[in-house]
Amino acid sequence: MAIQANTTKGDRLIMLRALRSPAFALFWGGQTISVLGDRIFQVALAWWVLEKTGSALAMGTVMILTTAPMTAFLLVGGVVVDRVSRARLMLVADVIRGLVLSLASVLAFTDSLTIAHVYAFALLSGVVDAFYRPAFSAVVPQTVRPEHLPSANSLVSISGQISGIVGPAVGALVVKLAGATLAFVLDGLSFWIAAVSLLPILKFAAAPEHPAERRAFTQDLREGLATVMATPWLWITIAIAGVSNIAYAGPMEVALPFLIRDRLRAGVEVLGSFFSASALGSVLAALWLGRMGRLRRRGLMLYGAWMTIGLLVMAIGLLRPIPAILLAAFGIGACNTILGLAWVSALQERIPQRLLGRVTSVDYLGSYLFLPLGYAVGGWATQAISPQLVFIIGGALETTLIALGLLHPDVRSLD
Repeated sequence: MAIQANTTKGDRLIMLRALRSPAFALFWGGQTISVLGDRIFQVALAWWVLEKTGSALAMGTVMILTTAPMTAFLLVGGVVVDRVSRARLMLVADVIRGLVLSLASVLAFTDSLTIAHVYAFALLSGVVDAFYRPAFSAVVPQTVRPEHLPSANSLVSISGQISGIVGPAVGALVVKLAGATLAFVLDGLSFWIAAVSLLPILKFAAAPEHPAERRAFTQDLREGLATVMATPWLWITIAIAGVSNIAYAGPMEVALPFLIRDRLRAGVEVLGSFFSASALGSVLAALWLGRMGRLRRRGLMLYGAWMTIGLLVMAIGLLRPIPAILLAAFGIGACNTILGLAWVSALQERIPQRLLGRVTSVDYLGSYLFLPLGYAVGGWATQAISPQLVFIIGGALETTLIALGLLHPDVRSLD
């Protein structure tokens, strides 16, 4: 049941309405700190791999080992999320990730951290994410009233993206002045803070209600899959996301540090600025969307933003001035938020709460299924051809695939 304080008609800060819910405010605060730590870690890890190995294949391998186990366990995670307390599951996930980052920090401090350790930590983190991600998506509607979901989703996005502005800049500064070890420590600490912040809301985000009889695991799983397949706008979008992410992952997750170093002749501060510019675009888009009571014409909204992302990815490969590339990053961030909020609101409003964990897990599975292939191809192509061509080809393919999705009337009519 959603826990929410009484509202007043004179509320002028529409976007902040969800913060009247004590459950949501606690959840949001802890996860904001966790995301800030992740953004610091993102820059530090990318630069650590680049400096220690100089290999785009190693960079791609880290991403593969994070994504592959998450993909493998997502359907299991979705069923578990619909059977247990979502908040308790997130608490366990935060504790495990806190332990992983704490161990990585100790190894880095003693100069014992190797790429093999990073691979192992990435593998474990991927498994944990398979349970954490569906739980995160499903817990938000449990902490606010339905009419305040746009506010809650926007606040989650805004806090994450503000962290994305501050985090990469802090991460780049930390790496430059103190090395990657301190960044690892900060990310580990953020997980412990997030875990503690979940303790008071365990009773609010309890397990969904189930029939008296406990059904078979496979029956629950089939019900989630059947729900997706019976809804054209769902399975079409998930399928397109799975294929198009191959084209997106290579440039944005693997080739980017090499484009900055080899083509732009720049350092880690530009990598941090890229992430920060993207996050700034996301914040402004979330502020704009958060003022709306309900999103309309979501099919055209999310597909239009999605196609624009593909065009901007292609533009990054064509551009050389750093300010122009940062402007493209800003646009990608804004469009990613428009796409994400339109999609999340559609799921939360149209999918029954008891099915939301399973449907979300199918969404993640379909979207991430081919990401390991994208990372592998991106790593190979970055070294075999050039980082800029990875961006140009990837962006062109992504734009074309997404345009095909608009041909279906159920996608265009999604409101």
